[in-house]
Amino acid sequence: MEKMYSGTSRKEHVNKNLIPKEDTIRFLLDYSKALNIIVYNKMKFEALLN
Repeated sequence: MEKMYSGTSRKEHVNKNLIPKEDTIRFLLDYSKALNIIVYNKMKFEALLN
């Protein structure tokens, strides 16, 4: 998952100002690891487990 956030698909189409910082990537990875979505009776509950 880290490669998906830190890599760029086509360098000729990427604006250099839009490349995320290392802190942003780390925040997204930590958040996605802590997020838990529970489905109960067709309802979705989001829980942040930190």
